Amino acid sequence: MSAEQLKDTTAMPVAGKPPATVQVTWSGDHVFEGVRVAGGPAITMDSSGTRGPSPVDTLLCALAGCTGVDIVDILAKRRTPMSAMAVDVQGERFAGTPGRLTKIHIVYRITGADVERVHAERAIELAVTKYCSVRDSLDPSMPITWALELNGSYE
Repeated sequence: MSAEQLKDTTAMPVAGKPPATVQVTWSGDHVFEGVRVAGGPAITMDSSGTRGPSPVDTLLCALAGCTGVDIVDILAKRRTPMSAMAVDVQGERFAGTPGRLTKIHIVYRITGADVERVHAERAIELAVTKYCSVRDSLDPSMPITWALELNGSYE
């Protein structure tokens, strides 16, 4: 996608979606508490990883959660809901400053008696490439790969 096309798509308002607004407050050291401005539960981010995930870890969690929600919804619409899912995410980082993410690999571990591999793979593909707003908020040139473990088997 060209820079001009990207500019055009990012300028379009999203009907029915209010702006996402959060407030992050410093709690000392490298610890920050984040909360939706409209209220709700808080998250703790800690760059040392002792009181909570780091900000980069939190971004990876957001990607896993966002794609996970889409996968749950897609499989439910197929009337093949899963009984469990765990998502492992590994983000490779640039060695310099800033230590940005350069590549992400996601492993979806899905359990469900009636979930067929082809349908789970399609749900993941749609979640990662089409529906996840967190993914679309990241650099589009950053490679994101994924794998599926279905009912304990990679095949």
